[in-house]
Amino acid sequence: MNVDYPTLTAVIASLAEGETDEVALMATVACEVHHSDNRFDWTGFYRVTTPGMLKIGPYQGGHGCLAIPFERGVCGAAARSGEVQIVDDVEAFADHIACSSTTRSEIVLPVFAKDGRLIGVFDIDSDQPGAFTEEDGRGLAAILKSVFGHL
Repeated sequence: MNVDYPTLTAVIASLAEGETDEVALMATVACEVHHSDNRFDWTGFYRVTTPGMLKIGPYQGGHGCLAIPFERGVCGAAARSGEVQIVDDVEAFADHIACSSTTRSEIVLPVFAKDGRLIGVFDIDSDQPGAFTEEDGRGLAAILKSVFGHL
């Protein structure tokens, strides 16, 4: 099953309407995205809590890393660069942080507020190699902008 992004976007928009709490929005997005596609093994947010540091936020799936510095891993690369990271094979990513032994591929998107402030990153892991596409990047980025871009 691949994500039906128009439907997922509409569902999340309906659930998030009027909400301004970042954590509540993260919990809602993580849940809805996680259950939208069987490729998604772990789905969640890492929040910027201090300069250069990400801490785990709302997620679905097994345990995640508790803290990730901007200098490390795929999440750190997304936070540093402000760009979507799609990794087809995490074993080939030199600085990958193995939070779960089942992760084979990953997509991480930066999450920005209206003023351009980095709120955190949205991380999805898959137990399948090469699970993520540019379409996923575009669809997820649009959802994140619509949910968090007004904060």
